[in-house]
Amino acid sequence: MKIVPALVFMLFFMALAAPASATEQFAMKTGLPCAFCHENPSGGGTLTSAGQRYKALLSGKVTPSAVKDTARFIIGYLHILAGIIWFGAIFYVHIILKPAYAARGLPKGELALGWAGIVVVGATGILLTISAVPSFGALFHSRFGILLSIKIFLYLIMSASAAVVTFVIGPRLKKRLAAKPAPAAGDGNTGFTPDMLSNFDGKEGRQAYAAVDGNVYDLTQSPLWKSGKHARHQAGMDLTTAIKQAPHGPEKLEAFPKAGVLNILLPSNNKPRAAFYLLAYMNLTAIFLVIAIIALWRWWP
Repeated sequence: MKIVPALVFMLFFMALAAPASATEQFAMKTGLPCAFCHENPSGGGTLTSAGQRYKALLSGKVTPSAVKDTARFIIGYLHILAGIIWFGAIFYVHIILKPAYAARGLPKGELALGWAGIVVVGATGILLTISAVPSFGALFHSRFGILLSIKIFLYLIMSASAAVVTFVIGPRLKKRLAAKPAPAAGDGNTGFTPDMLSNFDGKEGRQAYAAVDGNVYDLTQSPLWKSGKHARHQAGMDLTTAIKQAPHGPEKLEAFPKAGVLNILLPSNNKPRAAFYLLAYMNLTAIFLVIAIIALWRWWP
């Protein structure tokens, strides 16, 4: 029969053929269609770039494209990690420290983490942008480019505000904090503005003062005001209204040395503190906008 030689001929060449590396098991395992690796939707034949990379991985060979993809993955991972560290430092200031405390001077640890995040996010962001955007014009003529442009703009705003807080506002706040008014010995007639009083918060070795009915009392030696806090009350503030809700009256404070008097009419410079609050909440708003942009990348068709 003529069909027998044909079958023998076909089996001979099938025996010479090299075993295939990519199989149907790959599609079943990943859930991807055959067209992911093959130009022919039904499978077999010429491989796509993804198929070539997969074949190279199976054979133990790494192609230049695979190296590029691996590098981009590592850079992207560092980009996200640095962003989490940077945003985490901002959330820490707002939720744990509170802006009122941070306005007296940011801790060095949080500053170091924040700036490490800023630098790494910027460096990795540049590399990711170069690899993802074919031309400068693509930043303004595609959905991805427009969202990326907005994200870059927010990054620049946040970085600039961080620089202003670190190198301009921060030193001014620390300088003002270091210049504590020394109460006159014995007479207790030194005038305090609310801004000056806030420097005596009892934290980090500072004295603990509190004002009631226009008088400023030195509570530093009281064990009840350790670290500048007693119950819900914080030293460095006017507690006239708060003490009305306390189980005792102002007579308890009158037992402490009088440091001076509170005079709200004295000139007070609140501009550095106000600027810090403005930039702090502006950065917090920018974080939510960045998160919204990341969500839009996946949602916006």
